[in-house]
Amino acid sequence: MHVTFTTSAYPPLALGFFGLGTGYLIWGIQETFGWPPRGEAVDRALGTWAIWMPGFCQFVTGMILAVGLTWFEVFREPPLYMASLAFSAYGIHWFALGWDRYRGNDPRVNVGFSLSFMVLGALGALVFFAAHSWPVGVLFVGLFLVYATKFVTFAGVPALERLMGAFRLLTAVWCMYLTFAVVVDFSLGYTWPS
Repeated sequence: MHVTFTTSAYPPLALGFFGLGTGYLIWGIQETFGWPPRGEAVDRALGTWAIWMPGFCQFVTGMILAVGLTWFEVFREPPLYMASLAFSAYGIHWFALGWDRYRGNDPRVNVGFSLSFMVLGALGALVFFAAHSWPVGVLFVGLFLVYATKFVTFAGVPALERLMGAFRLLTAVWCMYLTFAVVVDFSLGYTWPS
């Protein structure tokens, strides 16, 4: 017996965009403006937010997309495969970043992950620009820039943390636009680029 599910027109993209955008707003403000100043209590707060907003929201989004694409086949658009990979991987990485910040662990060991996430950013940009979804392609360019500056920061140039924070803030604003566009398109039938 084979059960067939109806194709869904509602992938959970807004949840992933909103979670990432919120995390980037929180971390980006601290990195760019130094507010609030770093300290044990601020690091714990940043770690908590990282785990629960960008971490959990993106991971849930990625898992729903993965299961919907592979097990239930309710999503059929091929670029959602890239979205599933990205939301899952970025969500998991936020769990690790949040935990490390919360615990006060040495961030220099993360230099290798910044390289792999630069690759993921480049791959996402390639897929979404090729799929004519330029707004999501722009998001992946922002992600690439965040991890390129993160790499240099981890490699011993801490002055670039402000630049990384600025890239996070710009990407956060774009994520909030994407959240808004996806929701009004799906909910109200608008056709905002998303």
